[in-house]
Amino acid sequence: MLLAGGDENVERAEHAVRRMLEAALGGAQITPDDVALAVAEAREEPGGRALPGTLLRTQRGKEVRPKTTGQRAFVHAVERNTLTFGIGPAGTGKTFLAVVMAVRALKNREVSRLILSRPAVEAGEKLGFLPGDLREKVDPYLRPLYDALEDLLDGAVVAKYLERGTIEVAPLAYMRGRTLNDAFVILDEAQNATSDQLKMFLTRLGSGSKMVVNGDVTQIDLPHGSRSGLRDAAARLRELDDIGVVELSETDVVRHPLVAQIIRAYRNGTANG
Repeated sequence: MLLAGGDENVERAEHAVRRMLEAALGGAQITPDDVALAVAEAREEPGGRALPGTLLRTQRGKEVRPKTTGQRAFVHAVERNTLTFGIGPAGTGKTFLAVVMAVRALKNREVSRLILSRPAVEAGEKLGFLPGDLREKVDPYLRPLYDALEDLLDGAVVAKYLERGTIEVAPLAYMRGRTLNDAFVILDEAQNATSDQLKMFLTRLGSGSKMVVNGDVTQIDLPHGSRSGLRDAAARLRELDDIGVVELSETDVVRHPLVAQIIRAYRNGTANG
């Protein structure tokens, strides 16, 4: 292969090609998205490291691995710490990678169960008036967690684990009064939890457990007058041992490339007309 152009552009192109080649030699299947991400990352850090190995494979056989600098930092933080905060915009892979790490820990027998939770903010006081049993009431708010699970595990296996309690998916309010031992615990959409709710959740942590708290502080859906506790909790706890705080940005978005531009436009207040 011949790369021609200015020195800086050649260096970036070489970096992107080397990253993809190293990943391919390591057994990864390179997709068009990987190419786009490698090029984008080369623009950010020409001297970056090689793509890490596969974390898991999806039900369709696709390798799951962190694809950006922020995602690698997030995965490393989860591996190193008992409690990790992942803060960043939509599309940065926070939820999916957290579930990947949880499923991997379960498969490796590092924990005996998974507990996945989200605040059911939109339901609020009206939750009891919705039709159906508890699961039917809260499923719309927990659907992204089920989707991530079903990408990684056979549907029948997920159903069996849910029936046995090996996997539990429940709204944040149902964590009160519990001690969560020998579990990988995820709180998703934590920007929709108040400081008191987050304190309650964080103090559920039991022996042999690991906890990940994810959220996007730009998408707070709490009722008027309620304040999100996510940023406050991360600021209070970031200096403590065994706690990691990872900030992701639009450069870590792994959805359609347009998503990063949309996030940037809203952040910058861009508008027409």
